[in-house]
Amino acid sequence: MAIPRETVEQILQASRIEEVVGEFVTLKKRGSNMWGNCPFHNEKTPSFSVNPARNIFKCFGCGKAGDSAKFLMEHEHFTYPEALRYLAKKYNIKIEEKEQTAEEIMQQSIREKMFNINEFADKYFVDTLWNTDEGKTIGLQYFRERGYLNPIIEKFHLGYSPAKWDAFTEYAKKNGYSDELLEQIGFSIKGQKGLYDRYHGRVMFPIHSLTGRVIGFGGRILVNDKKSPKYQNSPESEIYDKKQTLYGIYFAKNAIAKQDECILVEGYFDVLRMHQIGIENVVASSGTSLTMEQIRLVKRYTKNITMLYDGDAAGVHAALRGTDMILSEGMNVRVVVLPPEHDPDTFAKEFSVEYVTNYLKDNAKDFVRFKTELLLKDAQNDPIKRGQVIRDIVETISVIPDSIFRITYVKECSRLLDMPEQTLTNELNKMLRAKLKKTLGIEENVVTETDTTTTPKQDETVEDQLPAGYYQERELVKLLLMYGREMIVDERKDEEDQLVYEQVSVAQFIIDDLKNDGCLFLDPVNRKVFDLIDRAIDEGNIPDDQFFVSNEDEAIAQLAADLLSSPYKLDQWARHNIFVLSEEDNLRNTVMSSLLRYKDLIIEDRRKAIEEELKTTEELDNQLILLKRKKDLDDIRMRINKELGIVIAK
Repeated sequence: MAIPRETVEQILQASRIEEVVGEFVTLKKRGSNMWGNCPFHNEKTPSFSVNPARNIFKCFGCGKAGDSAKFLMEHEHFTYPEALRYLAKKYNIKIEEKEQTAEEIMQQSIREKMFNINEFADKYFVDTLWNTDEGKTIGLQYFRERGYLNPIIEKFHLGYSPAKWDAFTEYAKKNGYSDELLEQIGFSIKGQKGLYDRYHGRVMFPIHSLTGRVIGFGGRILVNDKKSPKYQNSPESEIYDKKQTLYGIYFAKNAIAKQDECILVEGYFDVLRMHQIGIENVVASSGTSLTMEQIRLVKRYTKNITMLYDGDAAGVHAALRGTDMILSEGMNVRVVVLPPEHDPDTFAKEFSVEYVTNYLKDNAKDFVRFKTELLLKDAQNDPIKRGQVIRDIVETISVIPDSIFRITYVKECSRLLDMPEQTLTNELNKMLRAKLKKTLGIEENVVTETDTTTTPKQDETVEDQLPAGYYQERELVKLLLMYGREMIVDERKDEEDQLVYEQVSVAQFIIDDLKNDGCLFLDPVNRKVFDLIDRAIDEGNIPDDQFFVSNEDEAIAQLAADLLSSPYKLDQWARHNIFVLSEEDNLRNTVMSSLLRYKDLIIEDRRKAIEEELKTTEELDNQLILLKRKKDLDDIRMRINKELGIVIAK
């Protein structure tokens, strides 16, 4: 169902780009803009800019740009209507929509169907837990026996799936969801007698995306059954990718950013218990091995990770597996190992929040100390094992991208191992050289001296393939978008050859000037912007920059976001009594200069075309006509360059 245009405009006007992006990326103010690491590509130096004044984002690394809706479409893979509904919910804007029919459900995209059925299932499991006899006596009682209170059960939308084999499957089918979808997303499994519920007789843990949408489920069995796994999780789908998901991230992201630290645990109950005692900067890898995607997810909010694991051997070695990946991302990692009889759930249940907080603080070990002590304990007095330990630790140090941190850790490692620092440095340098050679070797194999297929010819540059005046066109479009409504003074001569001055908008000045000289934009997207503004001038209503940034035409929206963003800012030279005119201060001159430079390139392109035509024209009359045209263009070009202060060599 379409959202009315006036509602769309209301949503986009209410949406603040810094608030929307700030839920997913840690932003720091620098000048008039805010900056952070781009969530769309891996980078170590922030190139992702948010401009609150223009309500747009732009990454100067990968090029992605747009408004709040575009960000959600890129980041959360929303459709445009989904992004608008998310923003409407965030800013309490009501969208009038009718209840979906079974036919409308069938017409939706597969992603929309998956999100819808997950939301439907979430409500079903929650309702079953609280409002059915089976749910209350089995599911709710189980949570309460484990010490979980109503607020935490409600916060995480914990639920219950009935023990009947096909209870949810039948309920979903009655509400218009197909067998194919139920099987595809994993709620139902096909057996000899038809579909049955994957989660029957389990307490349910919905898994949320960063925006709070349910993307999957985990279900825990409540009876001892050796044939069934303790936990049953959603299979991967178009909306659920385990390696890119952390349980609890939606509820923890603000606390992580505020405290500049993320505590990483293993299971659902570990997260729930920590949240219940008031420690909310906690997420879980949900039983899967830690992945680079999960680490980068945390990195959006903090560079500091504390790994909190069980005190048994499995927990200790799980901690070891993740440290190298975290360090390779330039992050700081500490490890806390609990007493052998505890996991985070039981530990936080037995002790007060003050005790748990102090324990984490007092027992957090830097990875070098943790790994060195652990591995040396295993090696004991065996010299061969000790040598392997040293090599293993230096290998870990070698993945750290920052050279200063590497040096610091070598010093610490030298002290702990009672070994000369130079020996460790030599070994480290050997490993770094080996990695560098491997990298260079790969690059050398990609392009060889005789390989001409991957090396562009010198005369095949991107610039050569662009139409004349391409960049000047973009500069004029930028002026139209940024200052189209601004007023400047237009000088012209009346019928009596007297100078007349009048106030006109920048948009009308540029559009009229180009139309009078027959210089219309050649690039199709630039031409669309030209035509939109031309029509708007006729209607007496010049659109602002947000009209283009949020335009339904994706090419126009991308162009606007690109042109309205800049990685640079004019420094505050006035503090040093040095005064520099900005583009706004010198607007008329900027507009005139841009118009003249554009026309100059267009004229030069036309001159070249005439010169080529002269080479093939044999008739004298045609040659004279072409020479006259060329002379006229030369005269115009001389006048333009005189205005610009450019001397043309004869």
